[in-house]
Amino acid sequence: MSFEIAPKPIIDPNADVDPKAQIENGAYIRPFCVVGPQAKIGRGTRLVNSVTIMGRVTIGANNHLYPGVVIGGEPQDLSFQGGETCVSIGDHNVIRESVTINRGTHKEEGVTSVGNHCFLMACCHVAHDCRVGDRVVIANGGLLGGHVHIHDDATISGGAAIHHFATVGCFSFIGGLSRVLHDAPPFMLVEGSPTRPRCINVVGLKRNNIPQHVISALSEAHRLIYRSKVGLDHAREILRNNGQLAPAVNHLLSFVQTQQEGRHGRGRERRRAA
Repeated sequence: MSFEIAPKPIIDPNADVDPKAQIENGAYIRPFCVVGPQAKIGRGTRLVNSVTIMGRVTIGANNHLYPGVVIGGEPQDLSFQGGETCVSIGDHNVIRESVTINRGTHKEEGVTSVGNHCFLMACCHVAHDCRVGDRVVIANGGLLGGHVHIHDDATISGGAAIHHFATVGCFSFIGGLSRVLHDAPPFMLVEGSPTRPRCINVVGLKRNNIPQHVISALSEAHRLIYRSKVGLDHAREILRNNGQLAPAVNHLLSFVQTQQEGRHGRGRERRRAA
């Protein structure tokens, strides 16, 4: 979404913007928005109306935030005792009505982040310490628990709930209303309650111009790991002998290895244990 960039910030008189907030030229802040003193808002970013930015929040360029969005609220973690944590949002994101993005905690780096070119639809929640990559789509009502990592180009359908410390791999697709208790492997279509990798995400891979021979290799890797259940080492050997050990397949095998080394099907649970 593109707009003509104004030569200076345009702040409606009915908006409450703290004078200490850093608002770059070309930002638009419309009526009834509230922007706190530690906010940084980039060039061309538009706050439509009734948007609340609180705490340490950095928002990049050319983002579009719709009514009811709240960014930078304190983490919904009973152990949180306050402190300087933050939210970091990149460029060219669309954040629709009533999305909430909470600040991080000191259990990790103290940062909740969203990358570039993401589309967060209405009523999504991004909890404390989440890391959302680039070109991620989260449909209406998608819920991310604390410390969730979403890798680039993943799609999460409406009403899906991601368990804390889970990881969703790149180019994966999470089916609607799914209960994601375990890590969702890259390139897979994952669905259910709890979820299972049903097949590879053929539509998403083709839309992103992944070559057909790589798609075929990933399909064979899925068959070996999740249907034949031959084990990772044996699957890797078969794929190597068939000339199908492409970089994407190696990434999938490494992801599953890390997942299996974690607890409860979540590789990042090792981080919490540490």
